[in-house]
Amino acid sequence: MMKFKLLLWMLTKLLQRAVNNNPKCAAYVKDKNVTFQIQTASGEGRYFEVKNGKIKSHTGRSKSPSFTFTFKNGSTGFTVLSAKDSVNTFLTALRTQDLVITGNFVDVMWFQSLVDFIQPQPKSSSTV
Repeated sequence: MMKFKLLLWMLTKLLQRAVNNNPKCAAYVKDKNVTFQIQTASGEGRYFEVKNGKIKSHTGRSKSPSFTFTFKNGSTGFTVLSAKDSVNTFLTALRTQDLVITGNFVDVMWFQSLVDFIQPQPKSSSTV
């Protein structure tokens, strides 16, 4: 469970860094106002607030998140969120119900695009 909690905390820091260092990311969140949470089936996790161009997270649960990712347990959440083949792992978790998504799917898709800002960019090969 500790790895899962640490990963969620790190997600906040990575998103904040992307907003601060990438003008495209800053523009992407500028006018967005959304609260979402990522948790386990037992309720452990964090909720995230995107408001006024800033991203914050808090322990516990939000009273009214726009959407919620609920993982079967912390280990599963850590595995899915840190997977190198993230899309396939994410879809498999949905299919097997190791991950259940509830809420506004338009905001879920918005979040998926936000996460793209923290993905490592492929190095361009240069010819000499």
